[in-house]
Order: sequence, then C-alpha cells, then structure tokens
Amino acid sequence: MIVESTGQAPESGGGATEYIQHHLHHLQWQVGEGKFMTINIDSVAFTLALCALFLFFFIRTARKATPGVPGKFQAFVEMVVGFVDGMVRETFHGRSKLIAPLALTIFCVVFLMNFMDMIPVDWLPGLWATGHEVAGHDASHAYLRVVPTADLNTTLGLSLMVFLLIQVFGISHKGLGTFTKEAFTAPFHAEGAVMKILLAPANLLLRIIEELVRPLSLTLRLFGNMYAGELIFILIALMTWNAAFSSGMTYVMGPLQFISGFVWTAFHILVITLQAFIFMMLTIVYLSMAAESH
Repeated sequence: MIVESTGQAPESGGGATEYIQHHLHHLQWQVGEGKFMTINIDSVAFTLALCALFLFFFIRTARKATPGVPGKFQAFVEMVVGFVDGMVRETFHGRSKLIAPLALTIFCVVFLMNFMDMIPVDWLPGLWATGHEVAGHDASHAYLRVVPTADLNTTLGLSLMVFLLIQVFGISHKGLGTFTKEAFTAPFHAEGAVMKILLAPANLLLRIIEELVRPLSLTLRLFGNMYAGELIFILIALMTWNAAFSSGMTYVMGPLQFISGFVWTAFHILVITLQAFIFMMLTIVYLSMAAESH
C-alpha cells in the first residue's frame, strides 16, 4: 500500500486547466502491485468524520433532552426527526423499526456530505497544501477533495447498500418463496400454468432491469448534481485568479465573482438539501415497494 499521485497542481501563473485538474484530483492510495485497487482517502476520511459528527451531536442531544421548553439545538433536532418521521409514516405502509432511523441517518449524513461544498474551494485544500509543504513535501502534489458525494465511489456505495436493503426487506416481509415467485409472475399476470411459464422469462428480465435501475439512478443523480456544483464553484474561483489579473479587469471581475459566488451558494443550498431529501425519499419508497405484495 503506497501513496501515489498524478496530475499537476497550478503553479504560480499557471493555467486554468491545471487549477481545475488539481482540484478534481483525489488524495489516493494505490493498493497492491499493478494498481490492484485505488482508495480515495479524502472521500473515505470525510465520510467517516461526518458520520461521527452526526452520531455525536444526535446521541448527545438525545441523552441530554429535557421536557418542557427545549434548547435551540434540541428543538432543531426534534424538528428534523419529526419531519423525517412524518415522511416515513406517509410513505412506508408496513411495520419496521429500521425505516425511520435509516431514513434519518441517510438524510442527515448525505446532507452533511453535500454541505461540504459550501466551504470555499481553496480553504481546506490550501491548508492541506501548506501542511504538506511544512512537512517537506511538494505542495503541488497535495491533493484533497472535500465533498464525498462528488465522488462516484461514495454515491455508488450508498446506492448499493440501499439495493441490498431492498432485497433483505423483500425477503423478510414476504418470505423467500413469495419473493422468488414475484420475480417470475409480475408485472405480467396470467391465468393458467402454460401462460405463466411463457411470461416468466419476460417478467424476470423486467424485474432484473427494475432492480438494476434503482441503484444506478440513485448513484448518478446525487453524483451528477454534486459534481456539477463543485465544478461551478471552481470556475467561479477562476474568475479573478485567471481572467481578472491577466486582463487588468480586477475591479470589474472581483465584484462579479463575489456576486456570482453568492448567488450560486444561495441556490446550491437548495440543491444539496433537495438531493439529500430525494435520496432519502427514494430509499423509503423502494423499501416500501419491496415490502408490499403485487
């Protein structure tokens, strides 16, 4: 297991392409000879840190919760819990002690991972590069991406876990026999043994496509929105770094950059919240469909 980096960081006066490539490059570990597996250390580290942050504050709030008039943070936590619980009650029609905590965890953790995009693009990577340089390493190879959901591996991992939960819920609520039978008898229902046998391959094919589309749509929707948001923040940061100083239009591009950053940040807050909500709701819907009989 070794640390290996590729790509070039922006030198003083370097081009915009190098700047973008540097910001879109992960801190990676190459595992095994011949690059057997690559681990994006920054995505893993920030995901674990944000999960720990969520658990710390919510468990601490639950233990210190008091009756009567709650504190501000307790009121905020109760509002989030009540909101998620209401969504679960309206969407999931079965009985499960897992759904509400799962939905709450998904919404909060995905939101926290998305919210990392609100941090100015050069702050944490700049601190990382400074520490890299102080340690005696080349700062131009100090890569760091701070938005876990802008990494396809993270969103795919989350979606695969939802996919596995769908299968577990289907089997636990219906039994293995009924779960397997539905794969061959829905959505096309038929009377008679011969017609059921004839339609079984088509039903199985549609079932496989349906099951594969779910994690794929969850993965690409979240990744696409967050990757695009991260890239737009990088392009806004380039407005003065690249264009203004080279063209002598600092006084024009500086205010324009501030306005663009403010507008996109305000809009992106809605995007990151909506994406966390959509991921949570689709998970609840898919689990509800898995628990219901056709």
